[in-house]
Amino acid sequence: MEDNKPTSSEFDSVDPAPPSNEKSINKLQNILCDESERMFLRMRALFSLRNIGGDEAIDGLAAGFSSSSALLKHEIAYVLGQMQDPYSVDALIDRLSDLDEDVMVRHEAAEALGAIGDLRSMSVLEEFIDDESIVVSESCEVAIDLLNWVNSNRLDYS
Repeated sequence: MEDNKPTSSEFDSVDPAPPSNEKSINKLQNILCDESERMFLRMRALFSLRNIGGDEAIDGLAAGFSSSSALLKHEIAYVLGQMQDPYSVDALIDRLSDLDEDVMVRHEAAEALGAIGDLRSMSVLEEFIDDESIVVSESCEVAIDLLNWVNSNRLDYS
């Protein structure tokens, strides 16, 4: 009998949906971006793209930011942070900077930028540290500290 329990990923997390067996980045992107598809299948495509990695998979994930689902976009930002690939910085900065974006997505984009540790994101994180949304503001604060820590291996609170 097959065990259908969630399994840990190579990213040391238990994902809300198992990656699919599909390996075509184009097919996975199409599933991810298909607004009529069940969310579970879209999530499977998302985790498959994360596991494949690389620029083309990140482009596929970033295409999902056009979704109407804040939940899906939040999860995309989360996995981009897990991947820690600087190639995704521009897409995450776009999400954080979009004041019409759901707060949950903006918060996760900020945290992902901190996790990636690319100094290109410092100025935009500083720009939104006083955001009217406390969730975004605090996420930027945490991300700045993480970015500093990643780049200096210490936190400086002076």
